[in-house]
Amino acid sequence: MAVAAALSWLVAASATVLLTVTARRRTGAHRQALLLVATAAGIALAGLLVGLGVLLHAAPHWAHEQGHRTSWATAVSVGTAASGLVFLAGLVRLPGVVGSVSAALRLALDGVMVAAALWFVGWVLVSEPTRMLGGATPTACTPILLATVGAALAAGVGPVAACRSAAPRGGLVALAVAVVGVTGGGLGLAAGLCQAGPAVALSGAGLLAAGLLTAALSALRTDPRREVAHDPIDSSGDNAIVPMIAMTASATYHLLQGGRFTVLSVLVCAVEGFALVARQYLGVRDVRAYAGRLAEREAHFRELAHTDALTGLANRRGLLRALHGHVESGTPCVLLGLDLDGFKNVNDMRGHDVGDAVLAEVGRRLRDTLRPDDVAARLGGDEFAVLTRGRPEDADRVAERLLAVLGRAYDQGESPVFLSVSIGIAGCTGEPDGELLLRHADLALRYAKQRGKNRIERYDAAYDQLLRRRTTLEHELRGAIERDELRLAFQPVASLPSVRPVGAEALLRWHHPELGNVRPDEFIPLAEECGMIAKLGAWVLHQACHQLSRWLADGHDVWVSVNVSPRELHDPEYVVLVTEALRAHRVPPQRLVLEVTEHAVATDLDELIRRLAALRLTGVRIALDDFGAGYSSLGQLRRLPIDILKIDHSLVAEHEPVRPVGRDGPAFAPMVDVVMRLGHQLGLEVIAEGVTTPTELAAVVAAGCRFGQGALCGWGVPAEHLEAMLEAATSPGARPAGVTPGPRRADPTAGSPPAGDAPGARPAGAGVRSSAAGVRPGVLPGTRRPQSGSGQVTPGAEGASRDDAPTPVNQHVGSVDSSREMRQA
Repeated sequence: MAVAAALSWLVAASATVLLTVTARRRTGAHRQALLLVATAAGIALAGLLVGLGVLLHAAPHWAHEQGHRTSWATAVSVGTAASGLVFLAGLVRLPGVVGSVSAALRLALDGVMVAAALWFVGWVLVSEPTRMLGGATPTACTPILLATVGAALAAGVGPVAACRSAAPRGGLVALAVAVVGVTGGGLGLAAGLCQAGPAVALSGAGLLAAGLLTAALSALRTDPRREVAHDPIDSSGDNAIVPMIAMTASATYHLLQGGRFTVLSVLVCAVEGFALVARQYLGVRDVRAYAGRLAEREAHFRELAHTDALTGLANRRGLLRALHGHVESGTPCVLLGLDLDGFKNVNDMRGHDVGDAVLAEVGRRLRDTLRPDDVAARLGGDEFAVLTRGRPEDADRVAERLLAVLGRAYDQGESPVFLSVSIGIAGCTGEPDGELLLRHADLALRYAKQRGKNRIERYDAAYDQLLRRRTTLEHELRGAIERDELRLAFQPVASLPSVRPVGAEALLRWHHPELGNVRPDEFIPLAEECGMIAKLGAWVLHQACHQLSRWLADGHDVWVSVNVSPRELHDPEYVVLVTEALRAHRVPPQRLVLEVTEHAVATDLDELIRRLAALRLTGVRIALDDFGAGYSSLGQLRRLPIDILKIDHSLVAEHEPVRPVGRDGPAFAPMVDVVMRLGHQLGLEVIAEGVTTPTELAAVVAAGCRFGQGALCGWGVPAEHLEAMLEAATSPGARPAGVTPGPRRADPTAGSPPAGDAPGARPAGAGVRSSAAGVRPGVLPGTRRPQSGSGQVTPGAEGASRDDAPTPVNQHVGSVDSSREMRQA
């Protein structure tokens, strides 16, 4: 007996030491829980030491030491119960078992219900009349009662805690089993000391020691884990009815067997009922609290869903919510759409951080400027909206105020940011659809930006028609080439004053089977915006080269010019496209003229010079169109690698021609005269556009202009009509005296005409105003002549840069050349 007792105590002591060492090596909540487990082990070890000492001391005269044994058995049972409670506290505090205090209370109540049911069922089985243990049934005594309560709690709370912990739960299950073993061993030791005898006491001591060893080993297996999430709506209480059913069945059996209930058994039933009610009360309270938090979070997230995170203003959903509220209540309101002009440059040049700061500042200015009941919203990017009460007339003052407030400088870093704003206004007078009102404001905003930005525009019903037509045109334009709806018209370029066609400008025309003839100034800018301009430009180039090759093959000494948009010009592959078109149609490069409008000069000049120089290396001629419209300066003109100047119609159509001062001669256009002198000094040929009346013709001829284009020379006509004009111009009756017609069929691969036929090779000593009556129809303008002392430098053979070009404004391929024709098209 002494050896068994010593072995039990040694195992228990070793397990306690191991638990203490393991707890000291852990950190955080895991360490605190294991320290409680180690403390419980120490209490159990002390109770075991007391029980073994009493057992060894009382064994020789066991029957005579009943009172002494009972007293010490009470101490052992108290220690065992206390050890079980501390064990359970440590078990519950382990990470991964419970996520909150409320969850711990629910777990404890569930364990108490299971423990009460176990105790009650056990009491029914061992008490009268069942007496399942027969003669070995112990009589009621305080040590056994205390020990059974501790064992029942351990058997109820421990397994429940282990089963509800987060996976992996192997170590926790082992620890729960160890707690049951420790309390069960304490019960056996107390019962043996009190009544059952040394064998039962020694068996209980062994079971207690084994439980402590299991606890130590399980502590080594339990790894630190995260805290479990708090779940107030768990399903752990669904099985609370099982202990009640067990107790009810046991009580019914006990009554049927003629048993009687003691005060202690009734108290246990009361504890069971109280624990069940408390468990359900906690569950209901937690669910209500959770529902309240959910409602708060829902309101918070709903507000976030209607709020812009960057500016704190309402977003599109929030604006629509407020808008629908005004519509439903019938309150008159006005919607203002706002868009920051040039904000993209802020992001590109200063970075998105600065851009976000500017947007946040815009939001602050809107809040400070508007009334409390007005709703300001950020719809996305740099687009904002303001919903204000009142009539559309009242919104003008608000818009003017916003125009001034948002147009002030934004202090950001080293230098301020300057932006303007475009505003579109749409009135809400009982509109049934808030989205429709938002669309109206957006249409007015787009119209404001199209009309120059930094302005206010009010919605008009005509905007809808314009938008629908624009959408239809964009859709139909994408398939216009495939449906063979595009045609080229050719406007003659004539020699002056004979007005004989020597060249032609290719003009793009679109005839839709349902829409009819669509104006070039309507669909060409649209092609620029939707990215179709490159495809249209390539089609125009190939069609023009094809027609030119046919005319050259028929013996017509003619050249054709094609308009080039800046977007095409800045395309790195455009030079290759031109080269391939010339090769495919076997057109001499000198016969093709590429026209670049003055609008292109407003973009990156250095890049433009590189592109034009690369194109000139192919042999084609470059013309600067619409010269005088106000974009190019004389310094830029000096640098541009061009061959021809095309004088804008606004310079040609002067009100009154000027007569020479101090000498006789015809009246002339002074601006044309200035451009003529400038062009000839720079070695450029000059073509006067928009020659519509005999007076204008006489004025430009008097100024020395040898080529003209306009209504007087002919409108844009189909290729066969221009071919008839060429036939008529080269007929024997129309040919100038002394000029012999060339061969009827010419080789399309032939080079440029003889130098004497080119306008660049003018007779020596010819004045700037010399008559061009003797110019042949086959004259090819554009051979640039170097002038001594002019400082003109021919650009080198630089390749085309592959940098992206800025998007031009109102540039298009094949557009109407004459402004008068554009108005009449």
